[in-house]
Amino acid sequence: MSGNSKPAIEVAAGILNAADGRVLITRRPEGKDQAGWWEFPGGKIDVNESPLEALKRELNEELGVTVETAVPFMRFLHKYPERQVTLHIFSVGRYTGDPEGCEGQQLRWEKVDALMQAGLLPADLPIVEKLLATAR
Repeated sequence: MSGNSKPAIEVAAGILNAADGRVLITRRPEGKDQAGWWEFPGGKIDVNESPLEALKRELNEELGVTVETAVPFMRFLHKYPERQVTLHIFSVGRYTGDPEGCEGQQLRWEKVDALMQAGLLPADLPIVEKLLATAR
């Protein structure tokens, strides 16, 4: 590994919408990297797993929901000092089940125009920017 290379992580996350237009965010629990920050739910993509497969698995494990339909919303690279993360973001069209914090994490529904002040991870802010741009 050269001095410039950083570990690369691939992550899939989903935007779940309530009927009134709010979106679901979850809080990273104590003991996890970046604990206390809010984020769009999701997680690491496993080896030999597609981003969509990872999204479905992660949302089932984290929230207890079954994703029925989801479409790509955006993909981008975020660089942390110690690693870089490629985020595969999906807009979840339909899911079954009521989201709950299966791993002890808090969750809340937030209006899109309030997300910039919601304490989201810096890596999630480009998602908010695109949500705000598409809402106009």
